[in-house]
Amino acid sequence: MASVIGRIAPWRQTAWDWRAAGNFIGGGTGTGTLLIATAVAGPAYPILTLLGMGMVGAGLLCVWAEIGRPWRALNVFRHARTSWMTREALLAPFLFAAGIGALAFGGLSLAWITAALALAYLYSQARMLHAGRGIPAWRLGHVIPLMLVTGCTEGAGLCVMTMALLYPRAMPAWLTLLLAALLVTRLLVFASYRRALARTGAPGKALAVLKDIGRPLVVLDVAAALAVIIGAQMRPIGWLVATAGLLAVLAGWLLKLTIVVGAAFNQGFAVPRMPDRGFGSIRTAVQPGWQGPT
Repeated sequence: MASVIGRIAPWRQTAWDWRAAGNFIGGGTGTGTLLIATAVAGPAYPILTLLGMGMVGAGLLCVWAEIGRPWRALNVFRHARTSWMTREALLAPFLFAAGIGALAFGGLSLAWITAALALAYLYSQARMLHAGRGIPAWRLGHVIPLMLVTGCTEGAGLCVMTMALLYPRAMPAWLTLLLAALLVTRLLVFASYRRALARTGAPGKALAVLKDIGRPLVVLDVAAALAVIIGAQMRPIGWLVATAGLLAVLAGWLLKLTIVVGAAFNQGFAVPRMPDRGFGSIRTAVQPGWQGPT
């Protein structure tokens, strides 16, 4: 009986590995950086924009490397009406073109167009993960705001870290406050996501993985929030604020790696009714490896 249950209980999917997570990591951090960079503007805008586009490009390279026949990646452009992955891919050339144009010609118009495209790209990534209906940890609607918030938090962290190291005098006071607020918001959204997943039902192993990541995420985000608030009071702004930005980025990467890979258990199989030999009664349904509603 145990061997039978082992074959129908949820197991971790293998179609998406760390390279797929790298796409969400690079894309989320990169687009979040482009959004924050546009609001920051000033002398740091060029380097922040280059960092943002570089992160998006690195994410795309990760997913390109995941494909067994890389040139088949061109097929992704064929399903714009149904696929969020296609929409993400279609946005990428316009995002890079707008970003390069903003750097080459200056002006607020191209900068804000780049920011708008970055937001659309980040939203496409969130919807792409949500479209994975076979994975309970992905298909929950709460994953969309979680991906949006963590992308913005990572972007704010990268901007804070870069400016603390290279342009400390140009860092606006609101940027450190924004990072602290985003860190707290990410924790709240993640807690809501975990509660909703447990309430609606999910594989027990997926819930266990998310529980294990909860404490490190709280420690990293709280430490980063305290560091950025305390460091912002120092003059000149330096290593403490830069460390807070780095922690914010690393915590987001750990969260995404956990959701995309670690907690990505499929739903397995369920037996709606357990038959009995002879004239016995039909026993209740079973769904091995699950916790909560089935």
